[in-house]
Amino acid sequence: MLNEERRFSKALKSIARDQELKAYFQNSKELFPIFIKGANRFVAGETRTEGIERVINLYNKGYRVSLEFIGENTTSLEECMLAKNEFKELIKDLGYNQMKATVSFDLSHIGMMISDEVAFTNLEELAKEAQQHNIQLMISMEESQKTDKILSLYKRISKSFSNVGITLQVHLKRSSIDLNGLLKTSGRIRLVNGAYQESEGIYIPRTEELNKRYIEFVSMCIDSNHPLSVATHDENILMDLKEKGFLYNSNVEVEMLDGVRPDLLRSLKEDNIQTKVYVTYGSEWYLYVVHRIAEYPPNIYTFISDMIEQSTNRDKINTY
Repeated sequence: MLNEERRFSKALKSIARDQELKAYFQNSKELFPIFIKGANRFVAGETRTEGIERVINLYNKGYRVSLEFIGENTTSLEECMLAKNEFKELIKDLGYNQMKATVSFDLSHIGMMISDEVAFTNLEELAKEAQQHNIQLMISMEESQKTDKILSLYKRISKSFSNVGITLQVHLKRSSIDLNGLLKTSGRIRLVNGAYQESEGIYIPRTEELNKRYIEFVSMCIDSNHPLSVATHDENILMDLKEKGFLYNSNVEVEMLDGVRPDLLRSLKEDNIQTKVYVTYGSEWYLYVVHRIAEYPPNIYTFISDMIEQSTNRDKINTY
């Protein structure tokens, strides 16, 4: 990533959690309709029905799918229970449509901000429901301050449920130690570079060093015969992994966010590599969209173009 792109990415991450700015956009009668047109590329809609429709479309095209009801840092017990119930209904709907899909979520969305026990109780309930419907769960990783809690809850649930996976941020310096521990669990590991703004000294910036580390982590998972999601849009990393033959491993899938590099994911699928699209829905899309642009700064061009152009048809803007 060029210096200016790094600067732009850092600036976006810093405003992503600006609640006043978020409220300004969402409450503006003038800006909200324009802004949501840009968000339409990255978010299926605000309802579960829209999310399900999107994943069915992708599933029928031969992609694996993961679906998330967007939300995090929920501090109200009532809202945590509503989120848990929404995920439960989502699992049932995917099962009803006979889709071997993945449901992704943040533990801070279902109770971790209240207590570990609330989060674990809700997680266990979702894991049981998912097991009945042959659905996989994927726990997302959040800011580094939450990493220990998230890993602890994951390792606890993994003792009873193999259908629950975990996300690991490669850019955190601690992650090499964390990976060694996670390789002893049975759930799928999803490797991401890392989207959050962190304190200096605890992470590796987007450099060639980070790319090499990502590839090293992939190699470690494959050597351990561990189920793995290669969750990156970095074409250089993917081509390197492909050249090494890693992407053809039966335990490996390449996962990309809906609306980000659909052309690249399509080309990998056409090369008989297992591919997955990560779809989101819900009203809390502001933070999610800002992070998507921060992760891959060229997205700002498509985001602005989508705001200007009239079409909001997802099949037209996301050409899988």
